[in-house]
Amino acid sequence: MDFQLTEDQRAFSDMAQGLFADYCSDDQLRAHDTSGVPFMQDLWQQCVAAGLHSITVPEEHGGLGLGMTELMAVLEQQGRALALVPLWEQQLAAATLARFGSASAQTALPALLAGEVAAVSLAGLAQSRGCTLHLQQSSTGGQLQGMSPAVPLAGNARHALLVAEASDGPRLVWLDLQAPGVTRAVGQSQHHQQVADVHCANTPLSAVTVLPPAAIAWLQPRALAALAALQMGVTQQQLRRTVEYVSERKQFDRVIGSFQLVAGQMADGHIALEALRSSVWQLVYRLDAGLGALPQAHAVRALANDSGHRVGHMAQHVHGGMGVDVTYPIHRFLYWSRALAVTLGGTEHHLAALGDWLADNDNLGWKYDLAEDELHATPF
Repeated sequence: MDFQLTEDQRAFSDMAQGLFADYCSDDQLRAHDTSGVPFMQDLWQQCVAAGLHSITVPEEHGGLGLGMTELMAVLEQQGRALALVPLWEQQLAAATLARFGSASAQTALPALLAGEVAAVSLAGLAQSRGCTLHLQQSSTGGQLQGMSPAVPLAGNARHALLVAEASDGPRLVWLDLQAPGVTRAVGQSQHHQQVADVHCANTPLSAVTVLPPAAIAWLQPRALAALAALQMGVTQQQLRRTVEYVSERKQFDRVIGSFQLVAGQMADGHIALEALRSSVWQLVYRLDAGLGALPQAHAVRALANDSGHRVGHMAQHVHGGMGVDVTYPIHRFLYWSRALAVTLGGTEHHLAALGDWLADNDNLGWKYDLAEDELHATPF
């Protein structure tokens, strides 16, 4: 088996690495942290110019028409650089509209592909209290009631792709954030991205802005894969910087990386990273091959959350006092790991979701791709 990226996939990765390096030095990240801007807008314009925001959007709608593997290669570099731009949110929202949206909803695609930012949140699928945004459907569309919490970049976006609970289950809605009854409470995440609670009070929706149930089934595993790819990049760079630090920092006239406990912790971190990498690659392969991938997506997200937590706290620990000094850059990786871990649910949520899937698909055989391994499997 060949586990290497293709030449074209490496080209995307190398282009993203070079672009992010120009905008994400430690000094530039520090400046962003104190700027109060919602995200790295100058870098975003460069991503749009390079086409990195449209990798998975079908060609007939103006995108590059490529797969999750190409997007994963870019997102890993984004995580390494801590580049605060909405790459996966923007293009997966556009790709979802392209595949499942009505002709009316698809009129938003040209603006999205030109760089207009859309807010995306699937938090309604992972909240312990259940979805807090409710869709009351009617023959002409319906109304939205309730709230979607901490939606990234909703404070200055025109549209948002949100999950609402309907009578027939969760549905994706393409919401005009300037519609009657919509209010927003703007804040900031721990990794310095703008977020906003989106409140809806009798907000009218037309039927064309409510996507079919299949849209969630398509979007959810891809969103989980994107978050895991970001976590993989964050963890990789966090380990690299920690290796540099323990190779230089001395205690008792020895570099602390030569201490057995520190070396063992670093080795554990690298093992966790490579386990995550193989799982993410398997997941994006299945998505690109059109195979069922929801249980794999839940497993990968649980693994990404645990790996990010373990490596993040290990890195802070071996940095000692420098790890809690916010003028030193290592803390940003922990902030990103924690922010990624709470997006779309923590480890317990995904293990519970995986357990529910296994309970409904209990005829798994020895051959990996038996029919029951499909998303909507039927027992023998």
